[in-house]
Amino acid sequence: MFIRLFSRYYRFTLILACSALLFSCDRLVTPDFNTELTEVRSGQYIIDPDHATLLFKINHLGFSTFIGRFNDIDATLDFDPENIENSTLEVVINTAGLDINNDEFAEELRGSDWFDVENFPQAVFRTTSFIESNENTYVFEGDLTLLGVTAPITLNVNFHGGGRNFLTRKYTLGFSGDATFKRSDYGLDRFVNFGVGDEIKLEIHIEFQDAG
Repeated sequence: MFIRLFSRYYRFTLILACSALLFSCDRLVTPDFNTELTEVRSGQYIIDPDHATLLFKINHLGFSTFIGRFNDIDATLDFDPENIENSTLEVVINTAGLDINNDEFAEELRGSDWFDVENFPQAVFRTTSFIESNENTYVFEGDLTLLGVTAPITLNVNFHGGGRNFLTRKYTLGFSGDATFKRSDYGLDRFVNFGVGDEIKLEIHIEFQDAG
């Protein structure tokens, strides 16, 4: 009986010790990591290109959601956590970096019938105003310029936290976000009337590094 009780106590103690060790290691990796927006640093930030993903999603004939990504993006963030409405974001997408895991079709999408990357090599998004916040979720209005057309879209932003990245030694902020727009608003309307979705959803996962 004593041996069984001791064995259970030992296992329980070991679990607690391992949990404490893992928590301590996490704090060592990011000792100043904070998920409270007002506790992180303000200032100018630039994209960490190794930790940035921009996906686009579109309905394909009602059968499925077609998903692609843009591999070549740049972004800058002027961040004011105390007055989030004063923060500004600019994202530049080099459309030739389109990636759909199908080289032949990707080349077609780069052509004049679609993204026309030769004449319009970049799409640009810039925030224009702050709309609302709910805990760590923020909504901004912005302008998206695509194929030479500029139109407003709404960007939903989720703040994940900030702290010093032990790998890069740089102060880092983490976000995710999404936006939805109609491609026909930008003249990108091929096959809209034949079952290929008009609505495009953008999904972004991104880390920013202190520019200082």
